[in-house]
Amino acid sequence: MRITALAIAATLALAACGSDQSETPASADADGSESSIDTESGEANFTLDTPEGEATLRAGPDVEVDLIDGFTLVEGAEVVSNTVVDTAAGKGAILTFKSDKSPEEIAEHYRAQAQAAGIDIQIETAINGGKMLGGESASGTTFSITAYPADDATLGQLTIGSGV
Repeated sequence: MRITALAIAATLALAACGSDQSETPASADADGSESSIDTESGEANFTLDTPEGEATLRAGPDVEVDLIDGFTLVEGAEVVSNTVVDTAAGKGAILTFKSDKSPEEIAEHYRAQAQAAGIDIQIETAINGGKMLGGESASGTTFSITAYPADDATLGQLTIGSGV
């Protein structure tokens, strides 16, 4: 529940990133949570103390890609936005990217990585030139990739989490 609140806070903070503030807003709440937005880079950072330990969320186009072991960004892809969540129980990411590879090539890249990680592909669909795959491992790692054509490139969104 608190992680959900953290994600909602990140969404609201990112919506504020277009403001004309020249300083980095930051806050610390009575519950031990902290948040900040770097107005130059657009990066939002949130930290929350939970009974299980500290949870952090970083979001923005320049946040370093930090995927679960065994997963990598498609070679040559450009990050459009990246959200990384770290908790005592695990971590997750929502990574949006642009690539010159086809939706099929992107889907196959992530299918191979998912299967190597023990993820059972439970859904696969193709629609309007795009591809979507999703699944879960016996240990609870969840994964989905959506890739679709957009102008002269392919847009992809990878969502992956383990323990979050």
